[in-house]
Amino acid sequence: MAWRNHSIITEFILTGLSDDPHIQALLFMLFLGIYLLTMMGNLMLLLVIRTDSRLHTPMYFFLSNLSFLDLCFSSVTVPKLLKDLLSEKKTISVEGCLAQVFFVFLTAGTEAFLLSAMAYDRYAAICHPLLYGQVMSNQLCMGLVLASWGLASLNAFVIVLLAINLDFCEAQTIYHYTCELPSLFPLSCSDISININILICSTLLHGLGTFLPIFFSYTRIVSTILRITSTSGRSKAFSTCSSHLIAVILFFGSGLILYLMPTSGSSLDLLSSLQYSAVTPLLNPLIYSLKNKEVKAAVRRTLGKYF
Repeated sequence: MAWRNHSIITEFILTGLSDDPHIQALLFMLFLGIYLLTMMGNLMLLLVIRTDSRLHTPMYFFLSNLSFLDLCFSSVTVPKLLKDLLSEKKTISVEGCLAQVFFVFLTAGTEAFLLSAMAYDRYAAICHPLLYGQVMSNQLCMGLVLASWGLASLNAFVIVLLAINLDFCEAQTIYHYTCELPSLFPLSCSDISININILICSTLLHGLGTFLPIFFSYTRIVSTILRITSTSGRSKAFSTCSSHLIAVILFFGSGLILYLMPTSGSSLDLLSSLQYSAVTPLLNPLIYSLKNKEVKAAVRRTLGKYF
């Protein structure tokens, strides 16, 4: 019954990032470069962690999963963006739009849970170093990753049901470069107040459910670091979690702007979405490799095997 609501229209028109052909060509080159670098950076990190036995620890197990998620997350939106930058008519089918909504929430939601699990890992490593091996067992690490995928899948399923039950009548233009659920609400001619409230509640529950463990973990981490007497000890302890903290700020900062602020198709909306789906997956491998001596050493060892 729900799919019957979409029989009036079969596709949406995306406004994209620009109508100017010259700007579109420049944007295509820019985002093609970003996408290729994202693929290479995250695949390199996966290869390094896989092949270097020194990195077979819980922290790098989570990091390898984060790299895989960034590959998926970027691939949900950027290839379609690149195609549209070369097309005069930017359209997406209703089914394709709903699929994009689902996979955006699936990958982004899983990444939020994974960042929360990584914060707990850093808490265990810094606050309970002698018990770290027992606390962060292989079973717990695998369970946290599977739970991240499972909970994010459930949330994405609920979210896409909101979109499926929208009644689209005449308006077809999405003032965005991709299918974001908030951008679909203005196109509906049915009452969307319940849908908006459910989306806000879902976003808050998901956001707080993943951010609060990060907040409490770092509260304990900072407290522990401040009790370390030596400067070198403090510096070493902080360096083990600084990369993760930067990744958290980038991810949650843009995510909250994107889903809690009213959608308007403004430049801020587009920039937040681009930073969320294209730039962050590019920066994560750079953050974790440039600020981590173990990863840099492992990269040199891995490259030395092949070159």
